[in-house]
Amino acid sequence: MLMTAFGGFMSLLYLAMLLLAVAALVLAAMAREDAYRAADKQNKMFWLIILGVTVAVNLLVPMLFLQIAGLIATIVFFVDVRPAIQQVSGGGGGGRRGSSSDGPYGPYNGGR
Repeated sequence: MLMTAFGGFMSLLYLAMLLLAVAALVLAAMAREDAYRAADKQNKMFWLIILGVTVAVNLLVPMLFLQIAGLIATIVFFVDVRPAIQQVSGGGGGGRRGSSSDGPYGPYNGGR
């Protein structure tokens, strides 16, 4: 019974790693090539190859070491590359909308 529960947990973990890698691959493919260069990151083709190999490893090769290496690459993409690309392409606002009294350095309250 314990081994069955552990096997189910590991299956969910592998599925989560696969879904995360697929999401990273899609987001990497949607970004513009010049945004990678402007953000001073590796080029788009590099990330597409790394993340594509990660997806293939997660789907085809049940080797935990390779899957962990792919997970690290995926995390690096989400934590370092994607925010830099969003900032360069102007999509890094995080959904925050300023008010009409906001100046270039923050809200303007008329000296109060």
